[in-house]
Amino acid sequence: MIRQIIHIDEEKCIGCGLCADSCHEGAIAMVNGKAKLMREDYCDGLGDCLPACPADAISFVTREAPAYDAAAVEAAKLEKAAKTPAAATSSIISGLKLTDAPVHTGCPGSRAQSFTQQAPAHACPSSASRDLDAVGSSALSQWPIQIKLVPVNAPYFNDADLLIAADCTAYSYSRFHEDFIKGRITLIGCPKLDDGDYSEKLTEIFTSNKIKSIHLVRMMVPCCGGLSKAVANAIAASGKQIPCTITTISPQGEIIRTERI
Repeated sequence: MIRQIIHIDEEKCIGCGLCADSCHEGAIAMVNGKAKLMREDYCDGLGDCLPACPADAISFVTREAPAYDAAAVEAAKLEKAAKTPAAATSSIISGLKLTDAPVHTGCPGSRAQSFTQQAPAHACPSSASRDLDAVGSSALSQWPIQIKLVPVNAPYFNDADLLIAADCTAYSYSRFHEDFIKGRITLIGCPKLDDGDYSEKLTEIFTSNKIKSIHLVRMMVPCCGGLSKAVANAIAASGKQIPCTITTISPQGEIIRTERI
């Protein structure tokens, strides 16, 4: 079948191994000091490995390749887990406590976590005395918000400051409406769960409308790398100089970093 898959330029590869570490499907391995795509049917084409590469040695190509075999990937993970001695971990990371947790062998974005957050200063009052105006209202200014559903030529895109957010960010960051949605047109998506690449749709939106700025909000998990790559590719394909800021959020709701691209 013809589909999107990664291509590794061995001449550019510096042998750091970061792509192999970020490929939770196990499609990439290090061979003679170079990254190599070992199993094409293990590559889901989402490109978690792309942002991990410091040498820009990995790119997307569309070509004849075996279909992604999710069942084979899961079977390989189970086989690997069976060969790994059972372990228990106990750690405290920024208020997150993991106790006697089994080693996770799947996608980092699907790792089960439990943590207790300190109530923020703006926490909702008790229902007995709640004032809805004081608590705050939605800052969303348009619908739909899913990248796959939004019309390319929607009038609200003209002269818009655009927010493109990974689905999970609004649940992790408590002031998401106040700090990110307010004053922006909002688009959301999940490159792990949605079929296909967002680049084509975003390119149409950027090309057809006057977008003043883009703020991309993503989680720190590797699967969000596909969203970052899609936005960067779409900006490049549009031929426009659109200012873009990326904010990365932790599962505990902390801003890890904010950067310009």
